[in-house]
Amino acid sequence: MNKILIIIEREFLKRIQKKSFIVLTIVSPLIMAALIFVPLWLSSIENDEQQHVAVIDPSGQYFKALKETETFHFTLVPSLNNEMRSEESPYDAVVSIPRGLLDNKAKVCIYSRKEVPVNLLSYVQTTLDDQVRQQRLKASGIAQLDKIISEVEKGTKVETVKWNDQGDETISSGVVAMVVGFLFTFLIYMFVVGYGGQVMQSVIEEKANRIVELMVSSVKPFELMMGKIIGVMLVGLLQMAIWAILLVVILSGVSVYFGINAMDTMSAANPAVMQAAQAQPNVEAQEMLSMLGNLPLAELAIMFLLMFVGGYLLYASFFAATGASINEQEDSSQFVIPVTMITLFGLYAAMYSVENTDGPLAFWTSLFPLTSPIVMMVRIPFGVPLWQELLSVVLLYATAFFMIWAGGKIYRVGILMYGKKPSMKEIIKWMRYK
Repeated sequence: MNKILIIIEREFLKRIQKKSFIVLTIVSPLIMAALIFVPLWLSSIENDEQQHVAVIDPSGQYFKALKETETFHFTLVPSLNNEMRSEESPYDAVVSIPRGLLDNKAKVCIYSRKEVPVNLLSYVQTTLDDQVRQQRLKASGIAQLDKIISEVEKGTKVETVKWNDQGDETISSGVVAMVVGFLFTFLIYMFVVGYGGQVMQSVIEEKANRIVELMVSSVKPFELMMGKIIGVMLVGLLQMAIWAILLVVILSGVSVYFGINAMDTMSAANPAVMQAAQAQPNVEAQEMLSMLGNLPLAELAIMFLLMFVGGYLLYASFFAATGASINEQEDSSQFVIPVTMITLFGLYAAMYSVENTDGPLAFWTSLFPLTSPIVMMVRIPFGVPLWQELLSVVLLYATAFFMIWAGGKIYRVGILMYGKKPSMKEIIKWMRYK
């Protein structure tokens, strides 16, 4: 046991001390944050200076609707002239509102020496659409037609309610359950494939450099394999934990710092939309949090940990045995491709299982050990009988322990074999050696 701990420590420290690990662990979340931070920062800079917009409104019916904002200042002018087209023009853009707009016989034109800003186009179009709509409603002569249409256009709200075993009701959401399930599924898939491949790569490198010959003189091949598998697993868990912490801290800071600026930008670009948004209470966010809280979070956490560890041990043992059986990375394709196809099948099965989490595809793939870590996590948020969860875990760990045993047998023989590319028949024979 002490020797395994030494191997684990060696694998763990060797990886976290690499510059590539430090760069990838720190730079990745910073890049993610920059993709969100930089556009917001540039947007706040662009909105510091108010743009002057001339408005041509022969009918005099629409200019008053274009309210001044922090981004745009509107000035009524009689007509378009050559000065407005020149570089010396005091106006950044000119909005021409022709007669006949009410009858849909004319188009509003926005002139500018540069591309018209999207926020100006959106604000003008939304404001004029609302104004024309109000005029058409008044012209119909029907009293309170706008209120009638508003009531008619209101959609129905469908709420999903879930019964538990005691018959109690809780508000549920298939969308929330699907998102949470897919999140756990992709975490397991990426970890198993990514870090399982690192185990194989490490074995191949040490075998090629003849380092393993020195190591097996001090420790048993099985201890070496298990130490390597667990060490890489701890590195992956550490990296994911650092990513999660950094992303939460950075995104929280960006949200707090730019929260007010973002609201101001929206208000400046379109006050009508902003007022409507402020008029509605934040009910949807509260409902989403409530639905998230109604999910079996403790069950999800426990099953994620069990499936995470079981799936990794299963595939990492296979990858370690594969690395010990070959001499070069190129020789691994005949063993790795079938496993990759199985994991991809599990991922696609998880996607299609969302449509019917109790269907045959979802049921059998969530029990089959090679796909259960991926598919089962999609089913759990929707509700899975306890016996299916227990059976899935038992089958997964039974297969994982068998793979560890078989992988240890293959690793013991293959790690010291060079030059010859073994066939599948020979690998099966290695498993029978005592």
